[in-house]
Amino acid sequence: MLAMTESVRHPRRGTAGRVNFRALMAMAVVSASQGGFWGCARSAEPGFERLVGRWSRPDGGYLLEVRGVAKDGTLDAAYFNPNPIHVARAEAFREAGTLKAFVELRDVNYPGSTYTLTYNPVADRLEGTYYQAALKQSFEAYFERTP
Repeated sequence: MLAMTESVRHPRRGTAGRVNFRALMAMAVVSASQGGFWGCARSAEPGFERLVGRWSRPDGGYLLEVRGVAKDGTLDAAYFNPNPIHVARAEAFREAGTLKAFVELRDVNYPGSTYTLTYNPVADRLEGTYYQAALKQSFEAYFERTP
């Protein structure tokens, strides 16, 4: 393993030079955070970032927390009622130019219940349908952004 600063031979020139590996690693971290360095950092499709935040369903204290969005639309999401409920799948997508989100819950009393939500930019809220799998019924639902 190389020391933090070590002489290395340049592959083409055959000359030795000093490399500061701390500085090199710092540049790699900064580059990755800005979307470079072999594409390590991923940014979502433009507009998907509007879904990031804490969303509260006012009719029951349910909370949907979207922590991030991957480039492919996969949401890093959590759901609470008021305790955590396992989110099996969460994704953002566009349909006819409209920003939408789909969240599937799989846990005790949540055997595949889903939310299909549309982002309303005027009201800054998520509106749509909640499918309660245990009852096999759908309900209208919406979430408001919370601080």
